[in-house]
Amino acid sequence: MLLDFEQPIAALEGKLLEMQKLAADSDVEVGAAVAALEKRIKDLKKETYANLTRWQRVQLSRHPDRPYTLDYIEGMAEKFVELHGDRTVGDDKAMVGGFGEINGQTVMFIGQQKGHNTKQRQYRNFGMPNPEGYRKALRLMKLAEKFNVPVVTLIDTPGAFPGLEAEERGQGEAIARNLKEMFMLKVPVVCVIIGEGASGGALGIAIGDRVLMLENTWYSVISPESCSSILWRSWDYKEQAAEALKLTATDMQKAGLVDGIVKEPLGGAHTAPEQMIDTLKNTLLKTLKELAAIPAEERISQRIDKFSAMGVVVE
Repeated sequence: MLLDFEQPIAALEGKLLEMQKLAADSDVEVGAAVAALEKRIKDLKKETYANLTRWQRVQLSRHPDRPYTLDYIEGMAEKFVELHGDRTVGDDKAMVGGFGEINGQTVMFIGQQKGHNTKQRQYRNFGMPNPEGYRKALRLMKLAEKFNVPVVTLIDTPGAFPGLEAEERGQGEAIARNLKEMFMLKVPVVCVIIGEGASGGALGIAIGDRVLMLENTWYSVISPESCSSILWRSWDYKEQAAEALKLTATDMQKAGLVDGIVKEPLGGAHTAPEQMIDTLKNTLLKTLKELAAIPAEERISQRIDKFSAMGVVVE
């Protein structure tokens, strides 16, 4: 799948393939031309991805070839045991979690899971959890606390499921309880936005000692499309809405709402998934080591102070 702004790069890469095929099938010397074209492609990529608009970053965050939560877990953990159910209603397939081991350290992984194809997307409810998903997440966090295991949450959701049955089962209450309980968890908590971070659906597992964002992700109270439909009564203004929302990783870090940005491979995480997974793994190991050195009570106090300091009141 090619996005609009990727078309010029793809056109040059097509020419490069033709030249390489020509060189392989004949005695024509095109080494210098190939090297020049490769440099031109690299320079164009750097220029293009360094100057993406906010809407273009939203598009990258939704690329279907990006790694999802289970891709990261399976790529980072030598062992992973998935746990199921909220012990009340059922097992929400949009929220996954379980114990994993990274370089010998046990971690509780929790995150929203999307699907790689239509069947998987329907099975995972497009990464939109129901209340039982957030209650499962909280159950796993409490289990991690019981065994003194750090929690890592991977956030990638267009929002909590807005259906009638979700509201009947207490969607708002489930998310609110997670917010309260996550503030008080005695174990280190690291939250990473790996794709979309929309509204309370993302926030329900995003209260942590460190909140990180991948370079081409977004985090906001509302999606650009929904914002456009409310303000302009049409989705046609989603690009303007994205600019107004200031929802990129850079925007969030400048506003003091996230603690760091994890750099993606040139072109986005989908262009080199294994490299992206290794980068995140190293970042998590470093961050967890830093947090482990802080006493639990001090860590909780810092967590509360960090989130309490967010926002500005103008009278």
